[in-house]
Amino acid sequence: MMRTDIHHALGLHMHQPPGNLRLLIESAPWEAEEIMRCYDRVPRYALAYQDVARLHVGFSGVLLEQLRDPVIIDRYRHILDIPAMLDRYREAENIELIGMGYYHPIFPLIPRADWAEQLHAGRALMQEVFGRAPRGFWPPEMAFTMAMIPSLVRAGYDYVVVDGVHVRPEDGISDLFRPYVACEEGVCINVVPRDRVVSNAQESGLNPQWFHHEVMERVSTSPRHDEPRLVTTWSDGENGGWFRQTHEPSGFFGHFFVPYMEQVRAGTSEIFPVKLADALAARLPTARARVQTGAWNVGATSGQDLSQWAGSPRQRGAVQELEQLSARFWDLHQRFEQTGAQTPESMRQARRLILEAETSCFLFWGDSWIPHLSARTQQATAALDASESLLANAPASRDQGTGGPVA
Repeated sequence: MMRTDIHHALGLHMHQPPGNLRLLIESAPWEAEEIMRCYDRVPRYALAYQDVARLHVGFSGVLLEQLRDPVIIDRYRHILDIPAMLDRYREAENIELIGMGYYHPIFPLIPRADWAEQLHAGRALMQEVFGRAPRGFWPPEMAFTMAMIPSLVRAGYDYVVVDGVHVRPEDGISDLFRPYVACEEGVCINVVPRDRVVSNAQESGLNPQWFHHEVMERVSTSPRHDEPRLVTTWSDGENGGWFRQTHEPSGFFGHFFVPYMEQVRAGTSEIFPVKLADALAARLPTARARVQTGAWNVGATSGQDLSQWAGSPRQRGAVQELEQLSARFWDLHQRFEQTGAQTPESMRQARRLILEAETSCFLFWGDSWIPHLSARTQQATAALDASESLLANAPASRDQGTGGPVA
């Protein structure tokens, strides 16, 4: 008898570092077009299979910021109509939108004082662009630590997707194919483990036959194989030739997604796409787990120790510099509040630069992209110096400008 209780949550992660879309269209227009068409395919195929397809898509705030930039919209107009593409995401209700930090930070490595702003600003922009706020959270680079749970819940998130290798069930039985509840400081959130093996295939190339066989084999050997199963696969959605393939029948959507959806539509698939919000509402998790601090596997790293982003002395030094700069900002912000003086524009500039410097990409490529981070921290330092000078030389009642921290 065909099983009907194996569900598949398919996720795609979308992000570009600050200014990258403009840089690409100027220096590598062929790559810029490949990337932009990756964004465009998702709602096209989701709408074509609206009856059976269920997908999850996350956008970093800094990517959405670029996609709404009038200059970017104009420069890419010959490739596609970006506002119309974003409208298709809004229209495709079978796409569950997923949140992440605004500037795509490695949360375990950035100051905790900055978590709330990264979370709230990213979620608010998703709401503004697509008309619905995400209920689920995808940690950038899947870098997660239990300390994030209270901040995620305060930001409005119901669940978080984590790399399954880091999940430690309280009963000691590792089961990738069920959600859990994780609690920290008395605050709890639903945790969905990602299947690393099938996700790696999703990122680099797979066909529906292999996918069906692999999932059914993994499910049949799982600890609770007779219970309903939730298979979660997640990958970048615009990196690598598999997704950027301009000959669509040879890429992710033509070679895998269309045949997969046709099987589901024909009733010949034992694996059924599902939105995580629906799956969690239908079967509330009760099993408890803790999640070990870590990220997903990239390159030769396992993701266990965050070494991809903080393995070298220069990377660790950059992380420490961000910590000190953020602490200085918050100290100054408090002093402005205590004196009653309005915070100047230089404080707003510093805030944006600090948050932008927390973009994971600046740490990802070893030491080679740290100059991008340093350029922002240097400007932020100058802005804080200017702010401190204004605070020292102005009466508390004097109007120094407008605004506070960038939200």
